[in-house]
Amino acid sequence: MTKILLALHVLAAIVAVGPVTVAASMFPPAARRALTDTDGADSGVTTVRLLHRVCRLYGAVGLAVPLFGFATASAMGVLGSGWLIASITLTAVAAGLLIAFVLPRQDELLEELGEGRPVERAGTVQLAMFTGIFNLLWATVTVLMIIRPGSTTGA
Repeated sequence: MTKILLALHVLAAIVAVGPVTVAASMFPPAARRALTDTDGADSGVTTVRLLHRVCRLYGAVGLAVPLFGFATASAMGVLGSGWLIASITLTAVAAGLLIAFVLPRQDELLEELGEGRPVERAGTVQLAMFTGIFNLLWATVTVLMIIRPGSTTGA
């Protein structure tokens, strides 16, 4: 059962977190280009809306990652391990960043684009910073999950 839970946890992480990290990273430059593309403003704004939808949808699906993670950790008997507690903390911080800073700022930029106002670079810099921190947190959690310092089951 542990192997099945671990497989579901890893698959959920790949399927849910991967698209959010990529779409969130693509959002700031796509928002800057949305109304300046020569292909037409509609295609640029449509791309930005799609990236935002990916972030929201896969962010919600990403709730499966910690759910399967807790089930796996419980089955493995490692709920009190330092590496796991650190991973849980970093995951909570990443989720908080997504909910409190990344998605609301994307909403604001989409509103600007919807009103036909081009997005200035300065308007996307802070979003790019929060997105970078979000991605760095997930990369750190991934490394912790692989290395598991202090774990008797780790490498």
